[in-house]
Amino acid sequence: MKIYTKTGDTGETSLFGGQRVSKTNVRIEACGQVDELNSTLGLAGSFSLTKVNETLLQRLQNELFVLGADLATPPSRKTKIERINETHVAFLESQIDEFQIELEPLKFFILPGGTSGASTLHLSRTVCRRAERACIYCAETEDISSDTVIYLNRLSDLLFVMTRYENKHAGIMESRWKVR
Repeated sequence: MKIYTKTGDTGETSLFGGQRVSKTNVRIEACGQVDELNSTLGLAGSFSLTKVNETLLQRLQNELFVLGADLATPPSRKTKIERINETHVAFLESQIDEFQIELEPLKFFILPGGTSGASTLHLSRTVCRRAERACIYCAETEDISSDTVIYLNRLSDLLFVMTRYENKHAGIMESRWKVR
């Protein structure tokens, strides 16, 4: 199979089902933001992480492929692709709750940083928020599942606690935001 198809040379691409749209379409922008998020998770995984975060990242990357396919396929289109749903969201919430058991409650804002892996997870969190905004914008004009926005909202929260967990296990103190 060739990597280049030449079908996008005119500035269009295909959604699942064959519909051609501009590469500037809001749905394609949302897909691109999710793809970038997935790449930042891959970058985070290239650093030495705790085993629990390493394992979790693999699952999250696979779920982001599901989310991307979901975004590229309007909910009204009958298809056999897996869709992001409340079960995926519930899993993220359960993971957040598990991490929170081991972490000190936050009483102040913290600065992003710490280990290379934790810092990259912080970067992933911000890319996740951008992907969430792109999906919200897309939902204003396109038919997308509301679960995609909810999933990304919870994922950014999960990525935040993953960074805290990572730094805690590396013995790195969280840097408090200081108002001058």
